[in-house]
Amino acid sequence: MAVTSTAVRTSLPAYIAIGSWDPQGPMLTNAALRRGLRPPTTTVYNAIAVTPHSIVPLYRHRSLGHVRRWRHPMVYRPLVDLLTMGERHLIITYRLDRATIQELCTQLEPDLMSAICHPTGIPSQVQVLSVLHFLASGSFQTTVAMASGMSQLMFSNVLSRVLSALLKHMQSYIVFPQVEDLPTTKGDFYALGHIPNIIGAIDGTHVALVPPPHRSEQVYRNRKSYHSMNVQMVCLADQYISHVNAKFPGSVHDAYILRNSSILYVMSQLQRHCVWLLGDSGYPNLSWLLTPVRNPRTRAEERYNEAHGRTRRVIERTFGLLKARFRCLHMTGGSLFYFPKKVCQIIVACCMLHNLAL
Repeated sequence: MAVTSTAVRTSLPAYIAIGSWDPQGPMLTNAALRRGLRPPTTTVYNAIAVTPHSIVPLYRHRSLGHVRRWRHPMVYRPLVDLLTMGERHLIITYRLDRATIQELCTQLEPDLMSAICHPTGIPSQVQVLSVLHFLASGSFQTTVAMASGMSQLMFSNVLSRVLSALLKHMQSYIVFPQVEDLPTTKGDFYALGHIPNIIGAIDGTHVALVPPPHRSEQVYRNRKSYHSMNVQMVCLADQYISHVNAKFPGSVHDAYILRNSSILYVMSQLQRHCVWLLGDSGYPNLSWLLTPVRNPRTRAEERYNEAHGRTRRVIERTFGLLKARFRCLHMTGGSLFYFPKKVCQIIVACCMLHNLAL
């Protein structure tokens, strides 16, 4: 079959490889080059060799002993655009509405764009949206990166940058009730179970993670026989998270976390205002911490336990809402494939975004 072209005929190396071209295939070796056939007729179209048997891209030869594979053209995927999405789609995919996402992007933009992490630059809005998608879906980095229009390696860098930027503003998103807020907080809790002077409910929850590859692996195995971080939280009556401590492994008891938590100092300072927290039977009965009566004997003790349970269940609902909103924290989303330090950052970031979504 004759080949006609207006391209200029050029001279070729003594040996070239002829056959079907696999762009993902391995580089040619010297042995493969020597086994190749020299085509009887070859016309060069820019960088394409057309023969009567096949059409293959040419490889640039510096010498017969060195062959370099043809470089692929760089393809840019379309990036996600906040303005082209509907409000319902934003809430389902990113768990936040448009105004909240724009406010968050504006707040984090100085930290995200301080040093461009790619030659072409990834807008701060795209970085925030991709991380929100990752936290909300609990999916793998590759899937989220493809949906956001970037590579998996780029998304890994973006995730670290956005988490670091978020944690700088933790004091603005997770705030314990101040003295001027105590009357309102106590009134909200009184409406739940008619127990006065309550300003918070405290409990712990487990977030699964892949066991870290070092000798202390066993300390992350909890009582339910899977590896996790034991996260202590305090919430308000409206499921606002006012305190979070996510630095202890799954085998640590809730009472030990409480003794080594900053909430101990905070409540000691507020004790003169006659306020209390509610906790389950796993916590000690402190002067500012009310726990249920283990073996109630009178009707008054039974009524106290009933009121205590109605009021304290708000922390259980908060855990359920938090893990339903951000599936990366739930067991159905799988374990987090990160080191414990990164898992702690993800947990705190999800708590901050949870408060922002209320």
